Amino acid sequence: MHNFDYFASNILDYFMTDITDYITNDFKAINSQETIAVVQDFFDELTFSHFPVIEEEIYIGSIASDDVETFSTDKKIIDYKYSFEKFFARTNMIWLDVLEIFAKNHTNLVPVLDETNKYVGYYEMSDIINFFHETPFLQETGRVIIVKKRVIDYSISQICQIVESNDGKLLGLFISATDVENIEVTLKLGMGPINEIIQSFRRYNYEIISEHLEDNYINTLKERSDYLDKYLNI
Repeated sequence: MHNFDYFASNILDYFMTDITDYITNDFKAINSQETIAVVQDFFDELTFSHFPVIEEEIYIGSIASDDVETFSTDKKIIDYKYSFEKFFARTNMIWLDVLEIFAKNHTNLVPVLDETNKYVGYYEMSDIINFFHETPFLQETGRVIIVKKRVIDYSISQICQIVESNDGKLLGLFISATDVENIEVTLKLGMGPINEIIQSFRRYNYEIISEHLEDNYINTLKERSDYLDKYLNI
């Protein structure tokens, strides 16, 4: 198996890691017939930005804590159904897709539904972040390099090849910035010949965005600049 195929296989296995153990029911979903006064008290005691509302065990949306503060206390939560937000995750979703739902909806809690739309529990942002902290990308000792290249020339397989052809170990990567023309990729590398890897990226026309003490090319430029300044000041 080629090195890139091996890396891609490991990354796929990692992304497919089952996170259903993180589904929790520490607090019961809000019943649609509950009064606003009770729901306001619920949010006063907790730090959830949203919480799921169910009707006969079927999820009908999430209510935002900021919205509840403005509702009449003598009414029921179902009276404000128009304000419910309908985001949710499925039990078979990979963790990266779940993390995207958190980000897109600016929430710290995501309801989880099964394939029949039955409510089964919720994910908390803190649990998903803790899961991410346990990944090799953050746990293993290594170095971070940020490279930049034109979008049309960008290639994951080439990046992997550059790292591994210089006896480096790629722990993970992600796209950290992009626009119409360029893309920036953040790499986490195991300990290895960092300068050789940096110079190889330059030979393949990648711009090095991050700064590194081991970068001989930059160090040489600085030395020449210092020498020139000294010469001009004579």
